[in-house]
Amino acid sequence: MATYCVAMFVQRTTSKRGRKVYSSYLVRESFRTPDGPRSRTVCNITQLPSAIQDIITRSLKGEVLASVESVSLLDALDFGGLAVLRNTWFRFGLSDLFSGISKAQASRLQAFIFSRLLFPCSKLDLVEQARGTALAQACDLPAEEAFDEDDLYDAMDQLTGRWSPLVQKLYGKAFPDKVRIALYDITSVYFEGHGPKGLAWYGHSRDHRSDRPQINLAVVTDETGVPISLSVLRGNRADNKTLLGLLKLLKRRFGITQATFVFDGGMSGEINLKAMADAGLHYVTRLSNSTLASLLAECKETANEVIQMELGDQPKLIELDHAGKRYVLAGGAWRAQRDSERREARIAKGEKILRDLTAKKRKNVNAQKLASTVGRALERVKAHKYFSYEINPSGQIQWDRKNSVIQDEQTHDGWYLLHTNLSPAECSKESTLSHYKGLLEVEDAFRELKTYLEVRPVRHRRPDRVVNHIRLCFLAYWISARLGREWIGLGDHREVVRILRSLQTIRIGRLFFDGIGHRTLMTSIPDEMEQTIKTLKLDKIFSSPPTWMKAVM
Repeated sequence: MATYCVAMFVQRTTSKRGRKVYSSYLVRESFRTPDGPRSRTVCNITQLPSAIQDIITRSLKGEVLASVESVSLLDALDFGGLAVLRNTWFRFGLSDLFSGISKAQASRLQAFIFSRLLFPCSKLDLVEQARGTALAQACDLPAEEAFDEDDLYDAMDQLTGRWSPLVQKLYGKAFPDKVRIALYDITSVYFEGHGPKGLAWYGHSRDHRSDRPQINLAVVTDETGVPISLSVLRGNRADNKTLLGLLKLLKRRFGITQATFVFDGGMSGEINLKAMADAGLHYVTRLSNSTLASLLAECKETANEVIQMELGDQPKLIELDHAGKRYVLAGGAWRAQRDSERREARIAKGEKILRDLTAKKRKNVNAQKLASTVGRALERVKAHKYFSYEINPSGQIQWDRKNSVIQDEQTHDGWYLLHTNLSPAECSKESTLSHYKGLLEVEDAFRELKTYLEVRPVRHRRPDRVVNHIRLCFLAYWISARLGREWIGLGDHREVVRILRSLQTIRIGRLFFDGIGHRTLMTSIPDEMEQTIKTLKLDKIFSSPPTWMKAVM
């Protein structure tokens, strides 16, 4: 009788005797005969260890088994964070962002933006940082892409003359319904060397490096922190000289003519506010402490309310109309403590300066020059208003605290003054405070630009390349801010770059048995990271190796 072998398999059978259940494992062979399919037992493997039984079972199912020494994962690359960024790039519709630029140059710009979020470095160092990662593949570059410094500079130079239409595209993608609240602030970036000619100047340094030339960065965001506009300004440009130019730029470039602008006290000069009112624009701004003191001196009833009101954990708000203008006084316990500690620190620094200058022995004292020296020293630590001083006939410094000034300031601790031209019906006092607190979003933008994206140090001398370097950092932050807004909505409030850099540790590679490529797989993902992936709805990205990883497929 002719028979035809079909397959071998392991069959598990169970039998019960009393309360005990017994299992047996038989290797069986199935075959076909003229009378139909049949099977027979080849051997009984019940007595073998379970691990050996498993190996036999899997082998008969066709799985390839090999010794540990013969298994290797080759061409493994860090790719997790890049996979998220690539998905985000296409999901945000950025594939045409660099239209008009060659595909290779556009891909290199994309690679630079991704690198700022994952491993910020100089363009010269990018080739080293990209080694062992899927950066090239994520940006549709050949796996052997060299990231040559000259190629990167050529790509970066393409931004010159193309920035305006580029940010207009970003604005349309991020704000289809137009912006109603625009937050504006300025920071500075200093240079270790001379800096770019025409841009780098000495000015007011937010980094407390007045000994270095700098540039100013003016950033506008919406109330959630998504950036709208970036301007690179001369380092000696005064804050109050930037606002009117910004308004014209936003109108010309983005068509923003109806919005509430929120900015800090440095830009709230009378000329700026009048110009905004004349243009029919609304604003919320903070006024100086000296303006607060003057206002309270004129409004005794409000001053008494401020003195008597006890500040707690929740902010206190007092609305005031005076001389045809609307003000909101806001106060909180945390700010009161901060104001007190800041004043005491300044007074302590001032007293140390005065003691040191008084103890110094001098000959042929010029009273006017010495008084000027004392004044400048106190101004540097912002303590001048707290002390009175004079040079006596013998050339000695005599000084004392201005206790009345200190006591007056103490009555205002924790309070600050907001001013708006919006009516109470258009914007309540609570909303006025909320709009102003939105400036923290701009501060977060500056912090991320400076800290995580490492806009500094700026390793360029040409002004156009300095500007384009900062523009690329701005584009990286634009992606980060939009992702952050999405992820906060999903319940994760951590910083985007920290999450991306954590996910970047997920690797992908080619599994080899005895030198023969078997399949592409990802490294195992820890439970905590798996939970992050589920929370942020990134499951599809990591469900299987991506097709764009051609180098290891």
